[in-house]
Amino acid sequence: MAKVLIVGNGGREHAIAYKFYKEGHEIFMTGINPAVEEFGTCVTINEDQIPSYAKENNIDLVFVGPEVPLVNGLIDKLQEKDIRAFGPSKKAAQLEGSKVFSKMMMKKYDIPTAKYESFSDYKKASEYLAEQQVPIVLKADGLAAGKGVIIANTLEKAQYELKEMMCNSKFNSAGAKVVIEEFLQGEEFSLMCFVSNKKVYPMEIAQDHKRAFDNDQGLNTGGMGAYTPLKKITVDDIKVGIEKVVQPIVNAMSDEGMPFYGILYAGLMKCKNGIKTIEFNVRFGDPESEILLLKLESSLYDIANNVIDGEDIELKWNSDAFIGVVMAAKGYPEHSEKGAIIKGLDKVSTPIFHMGTKKVSGEIVINGGRVLLVCANGKTLQEAREKVYNEIGKIECEELFFRRDIGHLSL
Repeated sequence: MAKVLIVGNGGREHAIAYKFYKEGHEIFMTGINPAVEEFGTCVTINEDQIPSYAKENNIDLVFVGPEVPLVNGLIDKLQEKDIRAFGPSKKAAQLEGSKVFSKMMMKKYDIPTAKYESFSDYKKASEYLAEQQVPIVLKADGLAAGKGVIIANTLEKAQYELKEMMCNSKFNSAGAKVVIEEFLQGEEFSLMCFVSNKKVYPMEIAQDHKRAFDNDQGLNTGGMGAYTPLKKITVDDIKVGIEKVVQPIVNAMSDEGMPFYGILYAGLMKCKNGIKTIEFNVRFGDPESEILLLKLESSLYDIANNVIDGEDIELKWNSDAFIGVVMAAKGYPEHSEKGAIIKGLDKVSTPIFHMGTKKVSGEIVINGGRVLLVCANGKTLQEAREKVYNEIGKIECEELFFRRDIGHLSL
């Protein structure tokens, strides 16, 4: 049994902790997750305290869940103290930390992506935008908790959002630089890979539903649900994604002196003229990781250590279809109320990951925008869908909403 410290306390980190726990390891987590407290130790420490906490508690492996600590260079700080840590270095994490850097790398190494320009001057950005076709995509350069992407259907809307980003600090400093890019149409999919320098080990693919409401209506969110497998993405599509996108970018990062170790998430789009890159993330996607970690039969502990050491890994997967549906607080992703009591969780027979909850006087209450991820699996996607929505029906809280069409695209 090893001691594993998971950095972060959301739904993705709950799933990571659950996987390690099922493998027989002792679990520690930074931040409080009421579900993880049932089987592990949750500690309230800040990012700067993590290296000393890991040292003092003889932690065997630190696994960083969210993007912010990675972009801040937590892995480098842990390695300086000879603590085994899974995730990319600060330099490598720029692939997610800066949309401008990411786009520049794609351009330099001829990796297929949308046509774009980047700006730090509002006037120049506005003038360029005035000459573009709609729909058009605006991306804040920095991290914005999955909400820094705006798809505008009119130029008036685009100009308004550009001003909000660059002049009115809609995403704080993340919007000081902006990428303006063409809108891609097609079938989106998430291709995550374990990466050890130039070695790439693809995971099963999944699809995440980004818009808040059914039929892809409403604002972009951090993700309202995910499922696997995908009927509309072929083995050849995945092969192209690896050969034209993932392998070239990890080779490029190594050649540029910032080799990548950890999880590389390629958000890809199958367009009429081929596979295009939407974005890179440098950690598990959320909510895709929750369902993929349920599907993964190989040891995550062994995988993480082999990635760190440059050893080969073998991935084994359950053959079932898996689905996860987010239950979010009403008003999300803009303004959502906290504190409402959630009842009926004990009646649910499938895995639930806590994304934004806390325990107050013995009750589980809403404590975030995305609150719960209810998961299920089945021999077919239809079976998994029927099961997950049946389980959601057991949960009682009028302040929660969810999409009823997760996974419908592959039926």
